[in-house]
Amino acid sequence: MSPHPTPEELAFFQQMAIDAAKIWTTLEDANYDYMARTRDLLGEHGIQVNNIGILDLHCDPDLTLGLAGQDEQIARYQHYLRALGRAGISYTTYAHMANIKLLPYYQTGMSPTRGGVLTREFDLERARALPLSHGREYTEEEIWATFARFLQAVIPVAEEAGVRIGLHPDDPPVASLGGVARMFRDYRAYERALEMADSPNFGLCHCVGTWAEGGAAMGKDPVEMIRHFGAAGKIFKVHFRNVDQPLPVFRETFVDNGYVDMYEVLCALRDVDFDGALLPDHVPGDRTHVAYTLGYMRALRSRVLSA
Repeated sequence: MSPHPTPEELAFFQQMAIDAAKIWTTLEDANYDYMARTRDLLGEHGIQVNNIGILDLHCDPDLTLGLAGQDEQIARYQHYLRALGRAGISYTTYAHMANIKLLPYYQTGMSPTRGGVLTREFDLERARALPLSHGREYTEEEIWATFARFLQAVIPVAEEAGVRIGLHPDDPPVASLGGVARMFRDYRAYERALEMADSPNFGLCHCVGTWAEGGAAMGKDPVEMIRHFGAAGKIFKVHFRNVDQPLPVFRETFVDNGYVDMYEVLCALRDVDFDGALLPDHVPGDRTHVAYTLGYMRALRSRVLSA
């Protein structure tokens, strides 16, 4: 949902019988007053605010690369967590990628999926020819160090505020992109991150689409990830999306038109008693395609729960 929902958006959510909303906004709205006002507005329409994300703090190069503004951004993130907690919003997603906002490093083109709808395409060979995104190469050790600095500063605040943080995998999950090492590209990296955080308030945002992009290199497929981490209660949110095939080249697809069996994904979530948010993500096309995806998800969920 947009940061300032229109009556049409609110009606759409109600018509789709959507239980909760995720909102992306900017630092201007990273305060309690905005969050409480938005929570109350959606609540009047029977919609829970699951997360209000701040784009300025998401995949921020200062945080990821340890640039000059790192301390200032950490302080902003701490303030943001406290505002979330005070507003009764108990979850947020975090991703530690430096160049996802630079479009050529995220998608190398657009190509048609079913029915001719244009969708994101990523070609690893084309991406390897791109220049350095931030002037020099950044090693794995450097990125792990900035991640450790982030955790050290924000985990105590998250615990105090009662906010859980779900770590999103690197998308696309490649070893390096634009000269910047990418850490969260297999299940072992998640195990290391969970050990570093050592907190009940830190877990996973399991992006099925990103995991599908990586294929065998991820070490576990999307269903195995759920059974491994979900059994420990460490999956807080699921991005329910699909791709046509793994790297080196993939296209995002409609959720029922990729190579991952989404029925098996939902079965695994049921088996580990998942109780977080399940949402469509990167849906090709427009709002009509979002509605199609929601209907498919709802029918699939009913099938799984009745099996």
